[in-house]
Amino acid sequence: MLASVRVYLCRHAEAAAGDPDELRELTGAGRAQAASLGERLAALPHRPAVILASPLTRARQTADAISAATGAPVRVEPALAPGATVEQLRSLLDELDSPVATVGHQPDCSQIARAVSGSDPGFAPGAMVELEL
Repeated sequence: MLASVRVYLCRHAEAAAGDPDELRELTGAGRAQAASLGERLAALPHRPAVILASPLTRARQTADAISAATGAPVRVEPALAPGATVEQLRSLLDELDSPVATVGHQPDCSQIARAVSGSDPGFAPGAMVELEL
């Protein structure tokens, strides 16, 4: 990666409880949160050109809602599954130079934000923070 990349670091929207964890789907409220997140990203002056999503169902569903609002394609990235680190995220950005939205999990989002900015803005379901990586 030669230049910094604008990253919209997003936590997936609210998901139903259940097992297996990988297949938990968004709740009705979560679908509304995901749609709202997509609208917020679509309204930005530098909207995402691509969405990188964890392979877990709730993250993919959130990414699909963002894609519907922004028109950006979704790319499923196993590196964004629970346990993702800032180093893994940086490696995904190596070939990208446009604004990117990521959809991941907690506590990963907080840990990545802290590693990049020195602070944790908090990540409720459907939350987003803008970073430069």
